[in-house]
Amino acid sequence: MAVAYFSRSRKRIGLNNGVFLFIFIVLSLTSLSCAARQPPASRQKLQVHKHLKRLNKRPVKTIESPDGDKIDCIHISHQPAFDHPFLKDHKIQMRPNYHPEGLYDSEKVKTESKERENSIHQLWHVNGMCPEDTIPIRRTKEDDVLRASSVKRYGKKKQSSIPLPRSIPKSADPDLVNESGHQHAIAYVEGDKFYGAKATMNVWEPKIQQSNEFSLSQIWILGGSFGEDLNSIEAGWQVSPDLYGDNNTRLFTYWTSDAYQATGCYNLLCSGFIQINNNIAMGASISPVSAYRNSQYDISILVWKDQKEGNWWMQFGNGYVLGYWPSFLFSYLADSASMIEWGGEVVNSEPDGQHTSTQMGSGQFPEEGFGKASYFRNIQVVDKENNLKAPKDIGTFTEQSNCYDVQTGSNSDWGHYFYYGGPGHQMKNTTPSVFSVRRLCTPFMKSPATMKLPTTTTTYFLFLSLPSPQQPSPPPSPFEIIITLHLRSTITMFFLTLT
Repeated sequence: MAVAYFSRSRKRIGLNNGVFLFIFIVLSLTSLSCAARQPPASRQKLQVHKHLKRLNKRPVKTIESPDGDKIDCIHISHQPAFDHPFLKDHKIQMRPNYHPEGLYDSEKVKTESKERENSIHQLWHVNGMCPEDTIPIRRTKEDDVLRASSVKRYGKKKQSSIPLPRSIPKSADPDLVNESGHQHAIAYVEGDKFYGAKATMNVWEPKIQQSNEFSLSQIWILGGSFGEDLNSIEAGWQVSPDLYGDNNTRLFTYWTSDAYQATGCYNLLCSGFIQINNNIAMGASISPVSAYRNSQYDISILVWKDQKEGNWWMQFGNGYVLGYWPSFLFSYLADSASMIEWGGEVVNSEPDGQHTSTQMGSGQFPEEGFGKASYFRNIQVVDKENNLKAPKDIGTFTEQSNCYDVQTGSNSDWGHYFYYGGPGHQMKNTTPSVFSVRRLCTPFMKSPATMKLPTTTTTYFLFLSLPSPQQPSPPPSPFEIIITLHLRSTITMFFLTLT
């Protein structure tokens, strides 16, 4: 009887399991059917909320910035970097093993310059600071993600946004770069192994024409070819309405190990960079900024490789070691960099078929000089012996020098430096000493090294001004045509048409 009773129990249990399985299948199919019928907007919103949950960790403290940002103080061990599977058991390196020797002698820099740099801060500081053992992270909002082309592409640059100097085979053609809509004015060094770079750059708030465009100034640490295997570490300041929702000037970083395809991101918007500093927030606004013919404010950025651990470290200013990129993120940069670049980058979406008027740097051309143009000063590289030294054989590159240009120089205070930038689609504001062509920033113009005459008729504006006997005439730029005329009367303006 006991056996018979047990047998009947098993039958009942089997029947119940079958019923439960049937109900589960029906409910699953119903759920899938509902998901399939869910409108695209609802699916996107669900994806956005999931992404926000991953990015915005539970804060220990939240600080509201005057510019509308919310800065979350996240425990250092809960930061986004540790979502990476290779970093699950990672022990945070709280300080670099080595700091580059021979940091630029700050005593050589004028006291005024140091005071200006020291006065720069991030806006959120006025309402508080993050406690020890936390790091400040700018909270990502729903609107931030919705402005991106997709949730997957949020916080990422477009592909082919790297400046390609003329010395790089094949990829050097500016046409290839212009396809991506990114334009640059840079100084660079190559042909050696580099283990870091440093520079001081003044900070501006360039005007952006279209919300999907940006303007930035940065250092690039590059390894690999300029194909799909490019490794890049980048740091500087930027204005990007699409990424941040405003026109504020912000500190930023970026990294990629596959030429901006799938890996890497801005700031802490993905797993990668490990931050250790509780004072500086990536992506937060910088204040104050430089003004035309007024006070100049600059920041120093140093990126270098800890050759013992292999990690790439970043320092902001003279005392803020922010954190590091673990070496396993990279292939070529796991060893060293093959090229260093400093300079500006803008996105040119060619609105209405015209070159954008988005400014690079201050929006002024380099010959405007101090107080008007943007600059990088005291540019240096880190060698294999971990020494900071002056770069050799500095090259320059710009796709369209009539839109954005670069000019290098050196002196005892600033070491190697350069001015860079421009207004985009505007006439160049120069004062030529003799009859000369003013450069027009147009979509079809090329750089001087690759310029081809357009097939269409182009009108150039020409002006004449008589040279002053007290001042020497400035040297012509590559696009200026100097025509000396022996005239007794002054010609004010006329047009020259080239076909």
